[in-house]
Amino acid sequence: MECVNTCDYHGGARRDYIYNGRLLIIVEPAVRRAEPCPWVWRAEFFDAFPAVDIALLQRGYAIVYYALSDMYGCPEAVKLMKQAHDFVTERFSLRDKANIFGFSRGGLYACNYALAYPEDVQLLYLDAPVLDIRSWPLCLLPATAAKKADFTVEAAQCAELYGLTSEQEALGFHASPIDSADRLKKLPVLLIAGDADTTVPFCDNGALLARVLEGGDFLLILKPGCEHWPHSLQDPAPAVDFIEAHNL
Repeated sequence: MECVNTCDYHGGARRDYIYNGRLLIIVEPAVRRAEPCPWVWRAEFFDAFPAVDIALLQRGYAIVYYALSDMYGCPEAVKLMKQAHDFVTERFSLRDKANIFGFSRGGLYACNYALAYPEDVQLLYLDAPVLDIRSWPLCLLPATAAKKADFTVEAAQCAELYGLTSEQEALGFHASPIDSADRLKKLPVLLIAGDADTTVPFCDNGALLARVLEGGDFLLILKPGCEHWPHSLQDPAPAVDFIEAHNL
């Protein structure tokens, strides 16, 4: 596997590769925290609102991103993620368990991977996550129905990947992460979301997960009046502290 690009990333050494025909990014910290090294796996949107990623990088965590864009956490995406997980943990001496960050649609990737391979996951950090494809991108639930015309391309991609051939079939789809949320109780979960999100409404996604996980190893940080963006926190300390506590 040939390195196609190298550069500095917030004090870390970023290297870009092509793995199985897709972009694979690894950022090595200046000083690795331990051997094997703990790591952040950005399921989607590398370098988007990266305050928590950068804080952990500076504390000795590696960052990994594998480009599976527009696959919406479908079974094939999970299969590809498993191949990438096994490759990077061995090639770069990373811990077997990843801290998976699921921002927006990345919530589908992060949760579906955790449901399929819980032994590979240290914790989940979900930020304004999509947890039900009927909510987004299909926009078939009441809270997002008015946005349906805005996401026709994404909806068509998602429906094809999940083998949904009609709206009626899609409405009856119950294999999104929210439908198996009780199985995520075994993992530490950090959930950050805005309570005014109209793109991925909290009521149809994060709120339902929070009800299931309440009382477990779970931290909810709800941002009053915040829409879908900006993600993360102005002060990443609460998120970093939660993640650090689970990576001793």
